[in-house]
Amino acid sequence: MSDYSQKVTSSFNERMRLIRLRRKKENLRFWDEFLIIPRWLMIVVGVLYAIALGIAIPFNLAQRYNPYGNDMFPPELRDHPVWASFVLGGIVTGVSLVMATFIFMVAYVNRDASRRGMNSALWTILILVFLPTWGLIGLVIYFLMREPLPYSCPQCGTSVSARFNFCPNCKCNLQPSCPQCKREVAELDKFCPYCGNDLAATPSMEKAQPTPSPAG
Repeated sequence: MSDYSQKVTSSFNERMRLIRLRRKKENLRFWDEFLIIPRWLMIVVGVLYAIALGIAIPFNLAQRYNPYGNDMFPPELRDHPVWASFVLGGIVTGVSLVMATFIFMVAYVNRDASRRGMNSALWTILILVFLPTWGLIGLVIYFLMREPLPYSCPQCGTSVSARFNFCPNCKCNLQPSCPQCKREVAELDKFCPYCGNDLAATPSMEKAQPTPSPAG
C-alpha cells in the first residue's frame, strides 16, 4: 500500500513539474489576459458604477434642504455639500472597484478555464462558493491547478491540448521520454531528472528534406 501511495505521489509531483515547465512558455501579458473578459460585462459594470454615482451624489446634495441636517458625514462636512459629494464619490468608487475586481476575476476564471480545456462551469462555481467565506482561496487553488494553454505541435504546427500525448494531425510524440530510462521529460529539460542523462547530447531524428527534382 505504501509503494502504491508513493507511486501516486510521485506521478502527481511529476505531472505538476511538467505543468509548471509548460506554463513558463506561455508568456502571458496582463492586458491580453484582461481582454478575455467579456466586453458586455465590462460595459454592465461601468453602467452600474455610473448609476451608483448618479444616485448617491444627488441624494447627498439634496440633504442640504433637509431640516434635520445631513447625518451621513461628520459635522465639518455637513455644511459643505460639494466636498461631501467628493468624499461620497470616493467611497462609491472604492466599493465599486472591489466589487468589479471580484466580478472580473470570476469572469476571467470562466473564460480561462474554457480555453484551457477545463470544466469552466465547475471552476466558476468553486470560485463563487469560496468567495463569501474564504475570499481569494478559490482563485489561488485555480491558478495552482489550471492546465497549461494549448500549444502548437513542434512538427506540424497544429494547436494541441496540453493533455494530449500525440498530435492528432501528424502523430508526433508530445510527451518526450528519456532515451536511457524511458521516463517522461519536459521539452525544456537539459538533463533527465531521474537518471541524469544528457538529453542535449542524444541524437535526434531529423526531418527528411525533399530532394529537388532535376531540372528539365
